[in-house]
Amino acid sequence: MFTRRYFLKTSVVLAAAAAFPGAIMTALDSAMAATGGKVEHTDAEWKKILTPEQYQVLRHEGTEAPFTSALLDEHRAGTFACAGCDLPLFSSKTKFDSGTGWPSFWKPLDKAVIEKTDTSFGMERTAVECHRCEGHLGHVFNDGPAPTGLRYCMNGVAMKFVAAAA
Repeated sequence: MFTRRYFLKTSVVLAAAAAFPGAIMTALDSAMAATGGKVEHTDAEWKKILTPEQYQVLRHEGTEAPFTSALLDEHRAGTFACAGCDLPLFSSKTKFDSGTGWPSFWKPLDKAVIEKTDTSFGMERTAVECHRCEGHLGHVFNDGPAPTGLRYCMNGVAMKFVAAAA
């Protein structure tokens, strides 16, 4: 959500970036810090930004059908990022075939995800959200491979793949 404080802080950062072009990345980092590093939009804005499937999963904790994600068979080197805000979430180095029908990883990138207790459907699970936009990504389970023993079972529609530079 855009507030007066957001616009003031952003204006100051942009003015500084214009005055000191070499400091653009520092200015962008400052802008993220000014908003607590979060990406916030109204529900109407999310509907415009995301596809209907992404909106259902990321904003309403939906689940895509198993074995339907193009990311399930993505095996190139790169990063899996949030489809809602582009935050890098998982390295391709931690992806594995869990046989469950969803892209699975044994470890997220540092400070990429938030884990929360999910008691929906009469069971207790651990939901995984994007740290930056708090979009629902999937769930984490304790039946993954070494070295963590974890399986981050993610909805492919909630992510996008960014190939590593050649």
